[in-house]
Amino acid sequence: MVEQDFFTVQHALTINIEPLEAEVSFPSEEVFESEIPVPFIVACEFSHIDQLGDVARQELKNNDFKNLIQLLDSQNTKLNLLLNFMLSQQDDPQQRHQTESFGASQFTYISQHPLEIGTLLRVKLFLEHPPAAIYCYAHVAACQAEDERYLMTVKYDLLRESDQDLLIKAALYQQQKLLRRRSLERNK
Repeated sequence: MVEQDFFTVQHALTINIEPLEAEVSFPSEEVFESEIPVPFIVACEFSHIDQLGDVARQELKNNDFKNLIQLLDSQNTKLNLLLNFMLSQQDDPQQRHQTESFGASQFTYISQHPLEIGTLLRVKLFLEHPPAAIYCYAHVAACQAEDERYLMTVKYDLLRESDQDLLIKAALYQQQKLLRRRSLERNK
């Protein structure tokens, strides 16, 4: 994976962090792709289909098909509920943390236990918008002590391009939410 810098946004996402044993290395691209849990692949595909649905929905709005749009939206909501349930089954409470910030090149989280810089990690990120989950490998890039806790900076190493796109969309969505909130506060 070519290292690129992307902006990060302050937001809490549920993540699972699994440090790998010191003698373990990252799998090959082929093995990595084969070990991605099926619900994660389905979530990614749903996200891409949602994008196509947004374009179609806009065309329908232009032709005043409100009832059809409502039907499509309710079906999409049902599918997203089912998808979120499937993904929740992949969340391991023993490995659960919350991000402090995230982006398409790295994320940060608070840990009760430090990890050595360079420690390899298996990571699951659970996105809210678009509703999806990402399975990847990463490494600890920094570990900063903060009042008996540790701010961990993690950089991605094995991440599918489509999942990187989802992270970009999720970060942009959170940034837009923040900008809208600030705009509303200024207007009050």
